[in-house]
Amino acid sequence: MRIALVAGETSGDMLGAGLIRSLKEKYPEATFEGIGGPMMQSEGMVSFVPMERLSVMGLVEVLGRLFELINVRKKLVRDWIANPPDVFIGIDAPDFNLGLEQQLRAAGIKTVHYVSPSVWAWRQKRVLKIEKAVDLMLTLFPFEARFYENHKVPVRFVGHHLADKIPFETPKTPARENLGLELNKKTVCLMPGSRGSEVSRLGKLFLDTASLMLKKDPDLRFIIPVPGVERRDQVEQLVNEYPEVLPVKIILGQSQTCMAAADVILLASGTATLEAMLMKRPMVVSYRLAPLTYWILKRMVTQEFISLPNLLAGREVVPELLQHDAQPEKLAAALAERLEDNDTVHQLQETFQFIHRQLQRNADEEAAEAISQLLKAR
Repeated sequence: MRIALVAGETSGDMLGAGLIRSLKEKYPEATFEGIGGPMMQSEGMVSFVPMERLSVMGLVEVLGRLFELINVRKKLVRDWIANPPDVFIGIDAPDFNLGLEQQLRAAGIKTVHYVSPSVWAWRQKRVLKIEKAVDLMLTLFPFEARFYENHKVPVRFVGHHLADKIPFETPKTPARENLGLELNKKTVCLMPGSRGSEVSRLGKLFLDTASLMLKKDPDLRFIIPVPGVERRDQVEQLVNEYPEVLPVKIILGQSQTCMAAADVILLASGTATLEAMLMKRPMVVSYRLAPLTYWILKRMVTQEFISLPNLLAGREVVPELLQHDAQPEKLAAALAERLEDNDTVHQLQETFQFIHRQLQRNADEEAAEAISQLLKAR
């Protein structure tokens, strides 16, 4: 059994490693090849190209690497058509993988795509390309699977690996002790994003919000997890620009521990909203884009919500204060309400608990079983 895979970034490498482990249980003699990172390679995969070559962000960077990416894909197609694997699994990276999948499938190779692109939210006609490219789509969320079912694309909802890893109960006290925080102070976690551009857009907004909240409640404490030294220095510079001393503790890494320690979280949209939901923490979601980008996206996106908790609940369970609504006064009021209204928080936690149980399906095993069934159907 030869299984080919391509992952393009760290999140895909993590998913790929778990999937390979589960596939090895079903096919002990299987070999794995393609493009993957250190986690997939540690499970025995042979990576033909360093995964970082596929991890390209931004239009200019993509254009600079375009010919290299085209050549890598051409070589994979040529080699795999000449010596076909039993199945190809593209993990996320849709811009690279869908075109690869379409060519391999046309040559008679079974293809699977793991992690749906946001086709349900914008550019829905991409589903026509996906229909031609894949024998099976594996989705992390149930609303994605319903979209593909409606468009007659073979699909399997496998759940989310974070729902498997994060426990149903995440108490605050051990997290606060771990981080050296005061146990009896209400704590707000600020998460303006992991990229420098996000911190530039949202860092001051989030700190202005903290400053406003402190005027009403000087006993509040704030924590900001940062992914590395560069982001830490960037956030420290923003904090030092305030004339008053802000009770903000900047913590390197440990973002999940910071969420667990918090009473409420203010965060940018993204996967962090899913983590906060799985930890059953109330949150306020905020984001700002460049005005032209926002204007374009506003006309392309068909979904009412952008945050995963709201998309999964099918209604607004967490506030989304975006673009012009992303103002310190509005953010401070929304956060204060969630610090003070215990009934609302309790109802929210029950909703989050229900969604957590939906998503906890042992994703690695589910995905491996779906692929096994596809292989048996040939």
